[in-house]
Amino acid sequence: MSEINMHQLKDRADKLEDITDEQWNLCLKENREMVNEYLKVNKQLSAKTKIQYTTCLKQFFMFVQDELNNKPWYKISKRDFIRYMSAMQDRDLSSSAIGIRKSAVSSMCKYIENVVIEDDSPEDIKKFRNFTVGMPSVAKNSVYEKVAITKEEYEILLNKLKEQEDYLAMAWVATAFNTAARRAELIQFKTEIINYAIKDDKNYIITHNVRGKGSGKEGKIIQYMVNLEALEYIKLWIEKRGYEHEYIFTVKIGNEFHRISESWANNLCQEKLTNILGRRINPHLFKASCITYLLAKGIDLKIVSRYIGHHNDVLTTSNFYDLRDFEEEKDQIF
Repeated sequence: MSEINMHQLKDRADKLEDITDEQWNLCLKENREMVNEYLKVNKQLSAKTKIQYTTCLKQFFMFVQDELNNKPWYKISKRDFIRYMSAMQDRDLSSSAIGIRKSAVSSMCKYIENVVIEDDSPEDIKKFRNFTVGMPSVAKNSVYEKVAITKEEYEILLNKLKEQEDYLAMAWVATAFNTAARRAELIQFKTEIINYAIKDDKNYIITHNVRGKGSGKEGKIIQYMVNLEALEYIKLWIEKRGYEHEYIFTVKIGNEFHRISESWANNLCQEKLTNILGRRINPHLFKASCITYLLAKGIDLKIVSRYIGHHNDVLTTSNFYDLRDFEEEKDQIF
């Protein structure tokens, strides 16, 4: 294995443990009640973010219980929060993992300031200040080097999966690479799309509405372009699976068929695709790989950003999803 691949396959930081009900009950009742109130009242959180925030807030107040003498939320200070952030860094969590924990606590603090504290509140509560304000930004780090999956590597994946007769994985890889849809969006793709009419001058179909990343229950409504290549692999999978289902990406659990979960894609990438290519692959890398491949072909950035990336700002596309190395361009600078 090459040196760069060894770097990319380095051990991940250990995931923070989920807080059990027994552990949660050890936390101060006032803190548990505030978390429950905030999560119940805040309707701006998407279902997925609410799950993440629930976990993060429980972990934070477990830290308060273990390291800060289980003090109530209105007595937590900036110094306390710095200790918490430092503890997260000591666990070698990624910047994104630390960022989501900071965001969860910050959001709850804003709710307390704007809604909870009133003129008739006890003096201790009136003194509460958002202890996350003024904290330095979480320094960005890379858990591993992001290198786009090339068209050649994509074909290697498909050929190997074909040898293994893993038609579900083939359909997922082909759709992820060609549409740039996220894993949470791919599982929403319905079988009906294989029957959509393809116009004479087109080489793709447009999907039904898909709930994309965004706040609230509805999130951001997206319609994805699915090219003929991805459609062929989807049709092959549907033919091979031998049963009818509303959704494309499904598995058998017991005697029933269900949509795959987001963790299914994680397992596919970690346990199979990573081994095939000899470097770390994760589901989100497919979005960047699709965008990078199209930009390298010469497709205009604005077009790719709007219709493939579905970003509101081209800077999002160029800053986070364009993984080109520009080697030829750099060679011409001088």
